[in-house]
Amino acid sequence: MSEYHISVLLQEVLDGLQVKPGKKYIDGTLGGAGHALAICQKGGYVLGIDQDDDALTYVKEHAHDTKLTVVKGNFANIAEIAKAEEFNPVSGILLDLGISSHQVDEGERGFSFLQDAPLDMRMDRSLAVTAKDLVNGLHKGELTELFTKYAEERFAKRIAEAIVEARQSKPIETTSELGRIVARCYPRGDHKVHPATKVFQALRIAVNDELHAIESVLPQAVSLLSSHGRLAVISFHSLEDRIVKQAFETFEKEGLGKIVTRKPIEPSGEEQERNRRSRSSKLRIFEKL
Repeated sequence: MSEYHISVLLQEVLDGLQVKPGKKYIDGTLGGAGHALAICQKGGYVLGIDQDDDALTYVKEHAHDTKLTVVKGNFANIAEIAKAEEFNPVSGILLDLGISSHQVDEGERGFSFLQDAPLDMRMDRSLAVTAKDLVNGLHKGELTELFTKYAEERFAKRIAEAIVEARQSKPIETTSELGRIVARCYPRGDHKVHPATKVFQALRIAVNDELHAIESVLPQAVSLLSSHGRLAVISFHSLEDRIVKQAFETFEKEGLGKIVTRKPIEPSGEEQERNRRSRSSKLRIFEKL
């Protein structure tokens, strides 16, 4: 399954969830099913949820394990989906919040500035609003707020002004167009990664309402766990990780369980060398009482 997406922190997730044969688990972000199939191989039954049709098609064509049930949906509705599929309660839940390698590499999806493609960024292509709609429809103040809130972009105002100026002559339609506009707003040599990285992150978060979905899923996930069941969450940037950390602290204060990972688990140097996209990943685990 690795040609679709390389699963991050795979062994750490299996160890953290304490996978046991015959128990039920939910993978709320199925992707290429790497984590889910590894749980199945240990004897667990997995409900895999994903909103991306490409991922669902790939898994149905390549994953042939009778212990894996695949459903299209947004993990923000995890309680409803779990009830419908009779996965309640469960012994463990995984949420891998990163976008898959396939989504980045598949140019037409518009997730990456490295390939010229329409500005889309919808994980579920039935969603009405695309990144192109936001880039061309929001006024300067709204764009500034979006890039500040969802990307902590220090040149947010300058980038917003450049976008508004550029679209006066024609709509901004492709990833490469937007990438060039953003790059011109950065001082030369004043960046370790591509200047457009944070702007693309902000647009993707907004298009898919990602942070709200994370805030929504976490209490639902804890409620679905059986006693001593575990919730494992892999985040890839500070906004996600902050939400997860604060939610876990709240759950512990409310007496719902205990935080297993006082400090997040990060990938080994070997894994980072093998899969550069794992470098920013952080795994946090919570155990229900």
